[in-house]
Amino acid sequence: MNMEALNLSSHSPSIGAILIDSGRLEPEAAEQILRLQQNKPGLRFGDAALQLGLLEEQDIQFALSRQFVYSYLQASDDRISQEVVAAFNPFSHIVEQLRALRSQLLLRWFDAQSGRNALSVVSANHGEGRSFVAANLAVVFSQLGQRTLMVDADLRAPRQHELFKRANKFGFSTVLADRIPWRDAVKQIDGLQGLFLMTAGAIPPNPQELLSRPRFASLTAELKEHYDIVIFDTPPGATVSDAQPISAQAGGALVVANQHKTAVRGLKSLVANLQQNGVAIAGSLLNKT
Repeated sequence: MNMEALNLSSHSPSIGAILIDSGRLEPEAAEQILRLQQNKPGLRFGDAALQLGLLEEQDIQFALSRQFVYSYLQASDDRISQEVVAAFNPFSHIVEQLRALRSQLLLRWFDAQSGRNALSVVSANHGEGRSFVAANLAVVFSQLGQRTLMVDADLRAPRQHELFKRANKFGFSTVLADRIPWRDAVKQIDGLQGLFLMTAGAIPPNPQELLSRPRFASLTAELKEHYDIVIFDTPPGATVSDAQPISAQAGGALVVANQHKTAVRGLKSLVANLQQNGVAIAGSLLNKT
């Protein structure tokens, strides 16, 4: 086998080396691909493999993600929900849109030197896609190489533990109640390098009182110091006022609306309330599903 052509000893392995090491490609098949490349100068390894029918497109994307240290999971991986689409299909149209949103937020809001590295994700009502956006946005930030913490601050009807399939006995509420250190409530998401989760924890009888405690401010400061990006999921803003103190601590909010469910009046009211509490509107997203 042509070891040099496959670059097996390199610190940045080739596509062929990655596929062989992962068991997706036999060495003999790799040699067939290399011979075709020699006969057709300029033909890329992946394109040659597809022409020969030795690999599928998902194999090429898998190798590229490993080559460029871009973490994502295989479709058969059941460690997290398929709703976290950015973790499974990072090259899909919807994830491209999420990456475009990430770029806009990096340009318009996030600024480590100014201490702007936290963001709340808010919406007026249930079912508008807020938790979906928060979870997937956290994934795409982690895929950029940012140490990203997803905090489920919805102490009414939390969802992040379901999306990431983690236990929810201890979490945000437990930390605010000073029952455990925040580090004990944070778990790294397996298979997604740089992504961490703090679930909501047990649903308390007094969410507003917990959010009003000085501990929330000090906790947020500690999390912002420790992570590159901190994203807060929140309860719906039209039914409870929890999103306001959460967003005030984050400093900025991403507003999510649903084309088929969000009433303009309720959305305007939510934005006005946030701005009255000194929250910057970092961006908005219209969910068309």
